[in-house]
Amino acid sequence: MTHGKSHGKHRSTRKKLRKSTRVTVNQYFKNFETGQRVAIVIESASAESMPCRRFKGLTGEITGKRGRAYIIKLRDGNKFKTVITPSEHLKAVQ
Repeated sequence: MTHGKSHGKHRSTRKKLRKSTRVTVNQYFKNFETGQRVAIVIESASAESMPCRRFKGLTGEITGKRGRAYIIKLRDGNKFKTVITPSEHLKAVQ
């Protein structure tokens, strides 16, 4: 008898998010301005506040800050969605 398939939020990410490097201090303390465009690049070494895997590679605009994390507004299909994630999962885009 087999077990059912997992339906957790980290399912199907074992190979997609595999990385052997650590998160540097500079990645934790990156600063972004409100209105700046950023890409979501999921850092697998930092599991806390990791955005959903469906947002990997999408770009959006920073609308604010909440604690140490940034609030990003991005388009997912025809809808605008809000993602809250810390700076180690973000990369600046021109």
